[in-house]
Amino acid sequence: MANPLEVFADIWCPFAHVGLRAAKAVRDERSSTRVPILIRAWPLELVNGVAMDGARTADHVRELREQVAPSMFVGFDESRFPSTSLPALALAARAYEVSHEIGEAMSFALRDALFERGEDISDPDVLAGLARHYDVAFETQIGLDAVYEDWRAGQSRGVKGSPHFFCANTDAFCPALDIERDDAGRISLRLRSSELEAFLDACFER
Repeated sequence: MANPLEVFADIWCPFAHVGLRAAKAVRDERSSTRVPILIRAWPLELVNGVAMDGARTADHVRELREQVAPSMFVGFDESRFPSTSLPALALAARAYEVSHEIGEAMSFALRDALFERGEDISDPDVLAGLARHYDVAFETQIGLDAVYEDWRAGQSRGVKGSPHFFCANTDAFCPALDIERDDAGRISLRLRSSELEAFLDACFER
């Protein structure tokens, strides 16, 4: 198996949802399915010392839909925004222990549950349903150990935020999106399709 494309990201980060989908689309289009996408935990509530704010995330969702991703976030429900992403990150980590394929599928399924179906991924019943669907034996505490290991690994590797991509000896923070903020705090977004494709093509050729 080829070395994986590693991405440090949090599940409730909407920018990571867009970037990961874009990366997967390029990977699949290039027929490079031999290259797994290893999505590692970058728990923003630990990084920032506070949980993500649902209202602020909803603002970013609107900005992403208006500017770069009109077909995404169709079922996002601010009222069901999770109180934490740590159990979901733990479930994804446990899924990767089953196989790269199951881990990747679970990581995308968790993000789709939150951003496309409006489900609360901090709800134990939602997580239990996904665990059953992918046949993953899930114990939160065991998975959380892997989440903290990923967080420490990301710190040592200089992760700048969610998502941060690594492949072989190169890396890029949020390569799919150009994000600028004006003096009033408004965000301007642009898809960086060519930049992302160049990064991934170099990765997939290794």
